Amino acid sequence: MSDEEMNIDEVANAGGPIRKRGRGFQNAAGGNEGGVSSEQTFDRVETQVSNIDTRAARSVEGWIVLVTNVHEEATEEDVHEKFAEYGEIKNLHLNLDRRTGYVKGYALVEYETMAEAQAAIDGASGTTLLEQTLQCDYAFVRPPPSGPKKGRGGGRGRSASPSRRRDRD
Repeated sequence: MSDEEMNIDEVANAGGPIRKRGRGFQNAAGGNEGGVSSEQTFDRVETQVSNIDTRAARSVEGWIVLVTNVHEEATEEDVHEKFAEYGEIKNLHLNLDRRTGYVKGYALVEYETMAEAQAAIDGASGTTLLEQTLQCDYAFVRPPPSGPKKGRGGGRGRSASPSRRRDRD
């Protein structure tokens, strides 16, 4: 077996030096400043997620609360008054129907911190605005953890490609 074919995990017999090849390892002649250690260090991304609700995900700018069942004649001032008591609102958006000019039935309220957003969700859910009961939740949620999918057939494999090419020709 030549040096290029050597596995990274293979160790020379009789306590000889460990030869490692591949990306991330320097040639023994070139030297490696820090050497190769068995303990790897990784950068960590600190998140400001508390134990309140771990399924919520932060948008690029802040924590966005989706408010549904908003009355069609509600104004931005109505929604702002309702949600301002829970924290400082960074942004508020009411989507209007182009045809009718009325509110489509939902609003997006953006807060700086997760605590303010959670307070708004807890405080405003089930309350009324213009005689309609509001429902509130986070606009963005983390997807469920995905691991290897076992036992799932039905995916398009290589065998489907040639027949499709023949059908098109």
